[in-house]
Amino acid sequence: MVSPATPDPTQAPSAGEEDACLERITGQLIDLCRSMQSMEISDGPVLEAVAADYRVSARNLLHYVALRQHDIRQLQDQLASQGLSSLGRCESSVMDSLQRVLEILRTRSGPEVKGQPLPAVPLNHRAGRELVANNCERLLGARSCTADCTIMVTLPMEAADDDELIEHLLRAGMTIARINCAHDGQAVWLRMIHQLRRAVASTGRPCRIAMDLAGPKLRTGPIQPGPQVVHCKPRRDSLGRLLSPDRILLSPHLEPTTPMPGVDAVVPITGDGWSVLEAGDRLAMIDASGRHRQLRVERQSAEGIWATTTQNCHFTPGLKLVMCARSGGGSDRHEANRCTVTIGRIPALEGSLLLHKGDQLQVVALPELGRPAGYTGERKQHRHAVISCTLAEVFADVKCGDRIFFDDGRIGGLVTGTQPTELLVEITAAKQQGSRLRADKGINLPDSPLSIPALTARDIADLEFIVQHADILNFSFVHSSTDLQALQDQLTRLGHADLAVILKIETRQAFDDLPSLLLAAMRSPAPLGVMIARGDLAIECGWERLAEIQEEILRLCEAAHLPCIWATQVLEELAHGGMPTRAEISDAAMGARAEGVMLNKGPNITATVRMLHDIVMRMQSHQHKNSSTFRRLELAAHHHSYASSD
Repeated sequence: MVSPATPDPTQAPSAGEEDACLERITGQLIDLCRSMQSMEISDGPVLEAVAADYRVSARNLLHYVALRQHDIRQLQDQLASQGLSSLGRCESSVMDSLQRVLEILRTRSGPEVKGQPLPAVPLNHRAGRELVANNCERLLGARSCTADCTIMVTLPMEAADDDELIEHLLRAGMTIARINCAHDGQAVWLRMIHQLRRAVASTGRPCRIAMDLAGPKLRTGPIQPGPQVVHCKPRRDSLGRLLSPDRILLSPHLEPTTPMPGVDAVVPITGDGWSVLEAGDRLAMIDASGRHRQLRVERQSAEGIWATTTQNCHFTPGLKLVMCARSGGGSDRHEANRCTVTIGRIPALEGSLLLHKGDQLQVVALPELGRPAGYTGERKQHRHAVISCTLAEVFADVKCGDRIFFDDGRIGGLVTGTQPTELLVEITAAKQQGSRLRADKGINLPDSPLSIPALTARDIADLEFIVQHADILNFSFVHSSTDLQALQDQLTRLGHADLAVILKIETRQAFDDLPSLLLAAMRSPAPLGVMIARGDLAIECGWERLAEIQEEILRLCEAAHLPCIWATQVLEELAHGGMPTRAEISDAAMGARAEGVMLNKGPNITATVRMLHDIVMRMQSHQHKNSSTFRRLELAAHHHSYASSD
C-alpha cells in the first residue's frame, strides 16, 4: 500500500488553487462587511439616541461586535499566508480595515468580485486613532513630553494633612488624584483637595481629581465581639528556645490599644497598690488559661509598671496578680509589703467566624449580629454560623445553586437554601485550617442577576459635593442602562450634565453587557471612559478568566474610541511591602496598553508611582495598545555576525 504523498511546503500552489483561495477569502470578507452593516441597521434606534460626538464611534463599536460574533481564526491565517493584514489590530476602524484588504484582493480577483458594492466606511485608520487620542485628552487631560502616561493614585487619609505627600506624588508621576467616597468624609475630602491645589501650584504639574461613588457594596454586618483578653506570647525559635521575653506595661491610665514604643502589650490595672512595686519584684497569677504564670518587674514610671515575662499569658478583666517575691528579700518578707494588682477593663477583641470547607453558614438581614457555629465533640456543627448582610434586598434575586464569595473571594460557598430573610450557604472554599470571616467584608454573588440600583441615597448626597470639586466621576457597580440614566438625571438636576464619567466594570453583569452599557453612556456628550476594576471582576467572572476578560475590555474600548484605566492590585506588594514581585512588574507592563493605570494607597506609594511611570514610559516604545512597535533594539545593534568577526 502506497501512503499519500506529503505536501511540499516549498511547492507554490497552482494558479487555479490560488484563484480559488482568493475567491474564498474575498467572499468571507464581504460576508463580514454585510453582517456589520446588518447590525448597524438593526441597532439604528440605538445609534440615533447616541450623542452626535459619539455617533461614528458607536457605529464602529457595532461593527466590531458584529465581527467578533464570528470565529475568523482560519480566515486570519489565510490572510497572513497571502501577506495581508490578519485584522488583528482593526479595532479602531473595523470597516475600513476589512475594505482595504478587499481592495488589495480585488486587484488579484476576477471582474465578478470587483463589481460587488460594499457598505460605506465611517472612518479610516488614522481617524480612528485620532478619535481615541482626542477622547483620552478630553477625559484624562493633555499629555506632555514629561508626562506621557496617565497614573491615577488613590489618596490616603494622610494626604489631607501632609504638606509634602501630594507634592512628592506629583513629582513622581501622578496625573490624577483619586478620592474614594466609600471612606472618610467631606471634611477630609476637602482638605485633600486643598492640599492638591496647593501642590499643583507649587510644582506646576497639572493633576485632575477623580472621585468614586461608594455604590451599593454588599458587605458582611457586625459580629458578636470576641473575648476581653490581652495575649502575650514571647518569641521563640523553631526549637522552642526563648529569643526574647515579652515586655508588658501594667498601666492604670492607658488602654490596650495605646501604641507605646518598646512595649509588646499594654495591660490596664486598677487601684494604686502597684506603687509599692520595685525592680526585681515578682508577680504571680493564674491566667485565663488556668495556668500559673509569673511577671518580673523591671521598673516603675508615671505610666505604670514595666514588666517582662518568658511565658504565654492571657490577661482578662478582674484577674489578680499577687507579689510573691522581692529581689534580695525572698518570700518571707513582712505581710505589709505584699500587694495585689487587679487587671482593669479590656476591650473585647474583634469578632470573627472561623469557617471550614463543608460548614453551613446562614446569611441573614441586619440588625442580627453574626455569631460562630456551635460544635459537638466530634467537630460536627449542631448550630450554624450566622453572618448578616448589609443589603438583604438581594436575597430576592438569589436562587439555590448560585455561588457566593466573601472577603475578596478568600471564602467561597454555594447557596443551598433561600428564604425572604435569609440564605443558607455551604462553604466550598476555605483554607485547610479554616478561614476567618470578619465584619465589613465584601460579598459577591456572580450568578445572581441583582436588581439593586447602582446609585444609592448616600451616593446622591455625595454627588452634590463631587460636582463642585471633581473633574471625573468614577461610577461604581454600574450594570445597566437604567443606572446610567439615573446618574445622568442627577447630574442634570445639579447642573453638571457635562461632568466626565468613568464606568467601573466590576460585575459579571456589567462585563456581559459592556457594548450595550457603552452605547447607553454615549447618549451623553460628556467625556467618557472605562475602568477595569479587576478585584471584584476576577471574583465575579473567575480568576482563570481574568486575563481574557481584561483583554476583551481593552479591545472593546478601543473599538468605541474610549480611554481605559487598568486598575486593582497594580504593584501592590511594592506599595505595601517595599519590594515588587516579578509577576506584578509584568502585570504593570501589560497595563501600559491601557490609556491609564490606577494605583491604590500604601506606605510606599511615592516609590510605586515612580516605578510605574518608568515601566509605562519604557513599554510605550515597544507597544501601542495591542500592536507591537519596533524601535531600535539595543541587543540587535550590538550583534556581530561570526563572518564579520573572523
